[in-house]
Amino acid sequence: MAARTDQFTSPDYLQLDDLLTEEQKLIRESVRAYVKKEISPIIEDYAQKSTFPEHIVKQLGGMGCFGPTIPAAYGGGGLDYISYGLMMQELERGDSGVRSTASVQGSLVMFPIYEYGSEAQRKKYLPPLASGEWLGCFGLTEPDHGSDPAGMLTRFTDAGDHVLLNGAKMWISNAPHAHVAVVWAKDDNGDIRGLIVERGMEGFSTPTTHGKWSLRASATGELVFDNVKVPKENILPNAKGLKSPLGCLTKARFGIAWGSIGAAMDCYDTALRYAKERIQFGRPIGGFQLQQKKLTEMITEITKAQLLNWRVAVLMNEGKATPQQVSMAKRNGCEVATNICRDARQMLGGMGITGEYSVMRHMMNLESVITYEGTHDIHLLITGMDITGLNAFK
Repeated sequence: MAARTDQFTSPDYLQLDDLLTEEQKLIRESVRAYVKKEISPIIEDYAQKSTFPEHIVKQLGGMGCFGPTIPAAYGGGGLDYISYGLMMQELERGDSGVRSTASVQGSLVMFPIYEYGSEAQRKKYLPPLASGEWLGCFGLTEPDHGSDPAGMLTRFTDAGDHVLLNGAKMWISNAPHAHVAVVWAKDDNGDIRGLIVERGMEGFSTPTTHGKWSLRASATGELVFDNVKVPKENILPNAKGLKSPLGCLTKARFGIAWGSIGAAMDCYDTALRYAKERIQFGRPIGGFQLQQKKLTEMITEITKAQLLNWRVAVLMNEGKATPQQVSMAKRNGCEVATNICRDARQMLGGMGITGEYSVMRHMMNLESVITYEGTHDIHLLITGMDITGLNAFK
């Protein structure tokens, strides 16, 4: 039961494995085995110490967890979106911070370089990012501009063969350890562009964010630009306007939809196992009606979310998924996982707040997951605008 002796059994109430190919199941089992062997035994200690297990970066690269949908020619896995979703599900089952590391690397760093970059940029940056030799981060959110990134203040000006970048980003996953940052800033015309900023460029710093109660095993920091000279060849040539970074976020939100259900599955499995073994009033607490109600609602919501995620992944594979559909899946996954974690915490009683079990760690992590890459309320309004045609943001 304890997190350090990972006995996780995946719930599959409606035999959804029948919807997966043998390759997809093999990929899932490989990542699940990795999490059981390498993540579960150490993650509680790293979370308690609020330290990022930096050694896992190359492990994740070796597992193919970075950029799994990027073509193999650039170091990616060339896999489909169901496989990508399953990988994120298993990583977040271990810890949201581990999945965040992979999500940022693949969807927010490698994807924009592949989608919006030049061939030279792809060849230079994607292979070392895919292998885990380099770690990347994504700079969009600013101190005063979170849900409204169009108001960003970070800017760059033309200075001949380079540009001068000034501004700051915050709440940036991977920032303290990143070798490269894909940064979004406004040019002299006020257009939003993407730039690849490399560690070591003069005036570029990445101070660590301290004092977090959530994602404690993930590295979070700021990006500060003080007249940073960025070569013009580091500007993403095919990215212009807010649509470009939002396109990256759609990919990352898809991963969150699957990942959050991984956390939910872990909490459900922990609560189910505990309910069968914890004796009160002369019998296992799982025999009491209120506990069975909680467990039944958990598995029902997990199953519904699995079906929603699978369908969105099929649409992604077919090139038909809309950002609004991905928003629905992200919002649903976060809500389901948050509720399940809280119910599981109650079922474990006092033991639920300890590091002996993973529930409280998941619960704290999800308070970030439900906020980043679009808050819960923002995703609600995205769906609302999609179904009504009316913009509630203005």
